[in-house]
Amino acid sequence: MSEQTPSPVVRLRAGAVRGRTEHGTSVFRGIPFAAPPVGALRFQAPRPAPPWEGVREADVFGPPPPQAWMGPPPPGAAAGLPVRHDASDWLTVNVWTPDPGAGGLPVLVWVYGGAYRMGSAAEPGYDGSALARSGAVVVTANHRVGIEGYAELEGAPANRALLDLVATLRWVQEEIAAFGGDPARVTVFGESAGAGAIASLLAMPAAAGLFAQAVAQSVPGTFFTPALARDVSAELVAPLGRAPSAAALADVPPADLLAALAQLDRRMATLARWGLVAHTPTPFSPVVDGEVLPRDPWTALAAGAARDVPLVVGHNRDEWRLFLTLDGLAGRVTEEMAAESAAVFGPGPDAGARVRAAFPEADAEERYVLARSDRMFRVPSLHLATAHTAGGGRSHLYELTWPAPAAGGVLGACHALDVPLVFGVLDQGLAPMLLGTPPPAEAVDVSAQLQTAWTAFARDGDPGWPAHDEDRQLTRLFDVGERGGVRAYPEQASRRLWADRPVGVLDLVG
Repeated sequence: MSEQTPSPVVRLRAGAVRGRTEHGTSVFRGIPFAAPPVGALRFQAPRPAPPWEGVREADVFGPPPPQAWMGPPPPGAAAGLPVRHDASDWLTVNVWTPDPGAGGLPVLVWVYGGAYRMGSAAEPGYDGSALARSGAVVVTANHRVGIEGYAELEGAPANRALLDLVATLRWVQEEIAAFGGDPARVTVFGESAGAGAIASLLAMPAAAGLFAQAVAQSVPGTFFTPALARDVSAELVAPLGRAPSAAALADVPPADLLAALAQLDRRMATLARWGLVAHTPTPFSPVVDGEVLPRDPWTALAAGAARDVPLVVGHNRDEWRLFLTLDGLAGRVTEEMAAESAAVFGPGPDAGARVRAAFPEADAEERYVLARSDRMFRVPSLHLATAHTAGGGRSHLYELTWPAPAAGGVLGACHALDVPLVFGVLDQGLAPMLLGTPPPAEAVDVSAQLQTAWTAFARDGDPGWPAHDEDRQLTRLFDVGERGGVRAYPEQASRRLWADRPVGVLDLVG
């Protein structure tokens, strides 16, 4: 480290970087943690970043990895980002620190979501300034997504995205002290696909010892067998006339692969052999390959993997209402649609009847939302807490119940609502769509609750409520007034509905 100036300079193993002082913190953007995964390194495990001479300007984010948006890109994404260095420097980190000259500060490492097919650490909603001002060093990083990061290809390691995350955490272990952080006090936190990646890291031997604690927000319930993942890759590249292998795709431009993915998106619903996956927004998920990811997270944690890593895990009450609204289905769900949703996403062959019995007062739209929310996020998150507890670990369970005020209240406590609240970024990214402009005072209140809990957990290992156990099932509800607080897990109907149906690895069907 060095100077406390408007342009702080930090010396790393690969070379020196010059950041900026913004909003009361020092921020360093676009620092390579691995070599660009292009050319001979495409579809391969990440390699160390080459060193540089002099002082590297760390004032702009690195370019995002190739990705496929679900619908229109978020505000600002279509305009692109300024590129300070190499346009293929996809694998970069960003660091916010309250004091580069400090020592022993807790570290929060963010893993973004995006259905395993999109996402970038440059998204404005992931600004780490507010969390850093609480006294933590905040790290965000890019990792490969979609085809580049998750497609199962012959001649390439599985789960390259997860290997990118391991490389990020190794960089943090080696370099974070230069920014004032303590490598022994690293907490990973992430949402949606980011939470699924964190659940994977808990089960991965390669990640052991690289972080001390974890926060998993809305863990997805989709993990693939190699057979399913290989079939997805073959279907994806078929229109290109290429084999699903690293060698055959090495010279195919990313834009051509993304165009092939767009074609696959349009016909996914017809691919009955993919089962539930054909009805989701993405054909990518972590692959339980037996090597990079030896077992699915629920099995691994129940067997004691990562038992020494305290875990905060939870979900939002109305997860699928985000997708219901984005798909234009709010107020339009029929009984037939609800029955189909239960049949695909519900627990077992008699799922339709079981869902009706579990929620006798729910109308068609609510059953549609409940079946998808439960299978895709709520039950996987709950079961991760119970598995970790069963394996001897410490879990703290939560639910966000405060409803998004935008869109006339139809969103409820929907998927991704927690992200702007955790970062305290209430006017950028997804926040205006979810919270309205300006954000209401209640949003500021709930945001403060979440930030306090996450930073306390990073600092002291205690988020502020008791650990989970099967007897009391104590759960922290994030809401305003009397609706918040700690009580028994509130989604008992869903819990009982899925009690005898553990979340499993998805395979080809039929």
